[in-house]
Amino acid sequence: MSAEPRVTFYSRVGCHLCDDARAVVARVCADLGENFVEVDVDSDPDLEDRFGEEVPVTFVDGRQHDFWRVDEGRLRAALGA
Repeated sequence: MSAEPRVTFYSRVGCHLCDDARAVVARVCADLGENFVEVDVDSDPDLEDRFGEEVPVTFVDGRQHDFWRVDEGRLRAALGA
């Protein structure tokens, strides 16, 4: 696995979309030998303001990739690039 996570997954507790998206992110990262870090947007007022109700939000290599749902094929392609 790479040392630095390429994927940042912004979520919140009790979010069913986050639960679904987390499963996709975890599966893809495990398959590709990548790490991801999960950040609770409600733990930081700036993140809560920035993302609001758009969680979950996925970033790849520091750039926003998806929000609300994670498309497995797109995520695999982004990490393969």
